[in-house]
Amino acid sequence: MTERDRESEIIERYQQDEKMMILVYAQWCINHDLNPKKIYERAYPNQKQNEALEEVVELTVSKEESDQIADQTVIQALQAFGNDDLAFVVQEQIDANKGESG
Repeated sequence: MTERDRESEIIERYQQDEKMMILVYAQWCINHDLNPKKIYERAYPNQKQNEALEEVVELTVSKEESDQIADQTVIQALQAFGNDDLAFVVQEQIDANKGESG
């Protein structure tokens, strides 16, 4: 395997992992009756439409069909990919939801 092939494989894996992170985020939102696009816009108000998010939202299932996603799992996934602003907004939403139910 050449250096270029190795680099391409690493980039492809990163992109696949990134899409999985976005799917975890989007499904977590769906499971909590939240709109993933609106939460994303709160974190990044000046950013244009996120095409990867648009694609992945189509892959989500209803919350009844989904497995539970732990709050800390989504936070850790977002932070692992440098989405600290989004992780912050998600944490705010988690705290707000706890306030409503507690």
